[in-house]
Amino acid sequence: MSARLRLFAALTASALTALAVGAPAAHADADAGSTTQKAVLKGSTTASYFWDDSSGRAGDTGLPAAGKPMQKGLVASPSWPLMTEGYVIYKGKKMPFFVGDRGPGDPSSSGVMLDLDAKTFAELTGGRFNPETLGVDGVAGEGHIKVEYVVTKWGDGVGKKNYPEAFSTGAWAAQDANPLTKQMTVKLPAN
Repeated sequence: MSARLRLFAALTASALTALAVGAPAAHADADAGSTTQKAVLKGSTTASYFWDDSSGRAGDTGLPAAGKPMQKGLVASPSWPLMTEGYVIYKGKKMPFFVGDRGPGDPSSSGVMLDLDAKTFAELTGGRFNPETLGVDGVAGEGHIKVEYVVTKWGDGVGKKNYPEAFSTGAWAAQDANPLTKQMTVKLPAN
């Protein structure tokens, strides 16, 4: 069995649900059971959350920019190319992501460089996604968390292929003439 197939078999049921509605799983070049993975970028940032179900509720702006339906694992980045893949880590919990939308807007000027989908945010923090409010309950009003991120594959197209930049810089719309593509190896969390 190939390493890629073993890793696919090891995905959680929730990640398989995301795949069923058309999202790619975060790209991984690690053997199942391996403690390292290949990556092109790692860092940390403050993350917020959102859920756009095209209903117009709770600040919903409509269908995400990549044209994929809102789903677990879909995040918004103010500067990375759409369909960039990777994972976030919060308190030892690792969750895959793909960039399917743009944002956060104004908060990115204050260092909030990743907008997680509300279901991923809930799972990372121990909260519960509320389909009525499109928010996360049970986190004592916590709407921002400090996460580590690892980019495993850059998406094609426009956007900054490097450390995230605020939405206001317009990096999300620029072709990156000097992308960060040096492969690195990162240690995976124990979970």
